[in-house]
Amino acid sequence: MLDVHFVILGAVIGMAGMLSYLRDTVRGVTQPNRVTWLMWGVAPLIAFAAEVQAGVGLRSLMTFVVGFGPLAIFVASFCNRQLAWRIGPFDWLCGALSAAGLVAWLATRHGTVAVVASIAADAIAAIPTLRKSWVAPESESVSAYVTAALNALITVLTIDRFTTANAAFPLYILVIASVETALIVGRFGQRLASRRGLLSRSD
Repeated sequence: MLDVHFVILGAVIGMAGMLSYLRDTVRGVTQPNRVTWLMWGVAPLIAFAAEVQAGVGLRSLMTFVVGFGPLAIFVASFCNRQLAWRIGPFDWLCGALSAAGLVAWLATRHGTVAVVASIAADAIAAIPTLRKSWVAPESESVSAYVTAALNALITVLTIDRFTTANAAFPLYILVIASVETALIVGRFGQRLASRRGLLSRSD
């Protein structure tokens, strides 16, 4: 188990990745899905508030970083509107369902429920970007996801007693960031499409 102060190192690593993604967004290299990144900002910050209320302590710093960074990226996405990723009905539906998850927490005001609801909201908001990373991985930058996974892993390794309040969100971030990294680096969607194309031409 790592000393709890390693959480600060994780937060620095996570913020560095977010700043890199932010730079790529402003340059037009990356095209973030605004629905995803808006909700990725709101949901973790609600989870952060719930963690603070539950007495999680320094480990909640990771949750704050993975909320504050996406909000900054969402704002930055308006710097280059011509290169913005198009939002369709499916994206809006995921955004609405994500928002509904947050409303569920506001209706209960319970710490553990807040963490679970924010994870559900965050996961639903991730669906449009997961789909985008499958079909167009070149529209994403892997930096934010790799560093978010490292940030979450460091936080998990500092936990001496696992509870829903202190472990659920870091574990979720570790999984979703790892999946995103694999989709972008592996380009599985494009590879599958290419194979289907080759098979159809050979028939």
